[in-house]
Amino acid sequence: MSITNSAATHHAPHRKNAAQPIRSDSPYQGRTAQKDNPTQAIIRQAVDFLIQQVQEGKSETLTVYLAAMSRFRNYSFGNILAIARQRPTATRVAGYGAWKELGRFVKRGEKGIQILAPMTGYRRRKDGAERENDEKPHPVLIGFRAVHVFDVSQTEGADLPEFEIAVTGEVGDYRDRLRNFLAERAIELVYSENIAPAFGVSYGGKIALLHGQSQAQEFVTLVHEAAHELLHRAERRTFTTPTVRETEAEAVAFVVGQAIGLEMGTTSSDYIQMYSGNAALLAESLEVIQRTSAVILSALQPPVSNETQSTAPATDALEEVA
Repeated sequence: MSITNSAATHHAPHRKNAAQPIRSDSPYQGRTAQKDNPTQAIIRQAVDFLIQQVQEGKSETLTVYLAAMSRFRNYSFGNILAIARQRPTATRVAGYGAWKELGRFVKRGEKGIQILAPMTGYRRRKDGAERENDEKPHPVLIGFRAVHVFDVSQTEGADLPEFEIAVTGEVGDYRDRLRNFLAERAIELVYSENIAPAFGVSYGGKIALLHGQSQAQEFVTLVHEAAHELLHRAERRTFTTPTVRETEAEAVAFVVGQAIGLEMGTTSSDYIQMYSGNAALLAESLEVIQRTSAVILSALQPPVSNETQSTAPATDALEEVA
């Protein structure tokens, strides 16, 4: 909860609370043709599909999208949406070759999940001069190409190496890591009875929590308030409503909580309704949620030991960034 919104908003937002399209520099404003930017085209298609599903009463599609953010946090925003739309149940994806290196093989007849992979190349110097012998050319992004990945359920073969053990209802060391993350950013954490009935309040550089919460509830509350600190203390605050800010923070808490194994329930279609079908604004908000969740989840990862580093290639093969 932000200090400017003294009570949490859990009811369907009134139309007057809808975010207003007052920005003109959003990368998703307007109708960009697919040939202009394939990444934005994928995002727009996915968000349009999300709006359509909610209008048809299928609000669980938003939960699928947010859950995909928690599972594929190393992927680009556009590819996360593409994976969630094509295979909502996907948990671990990799290319055909990556699975083969792990001793697993794609089952016959399985259809791949199409995502975009960056293409890099080397450009000639504009001045036409020859490079020095010790001067290495710098790779540059020259475009994207469609590639296919497969979910683990589409493969068979050797057992996968165990990843971090999933947490089920317990926050373990994540609570302390989150506190350290906030301390590193000079965000003070205090407890106060005066904020009741709110569980948490963000003041800008300071977070207050209500005593008496379970560890899991306190962790989720702290993520919610951390999202306010990261998202809503600068430029974004000037073009979002209190309702939008509360819902974005709650969505970040959902993604992070699910990523560490907490039972987070389901989300509400109220989130999409706030945007009155405006796919451009919804896409921008979802990308903000994904990026903020990824920052927090990175801070929650345990320190990398030498033993962990020795097995890193197998793990990285499952999380190819595209």
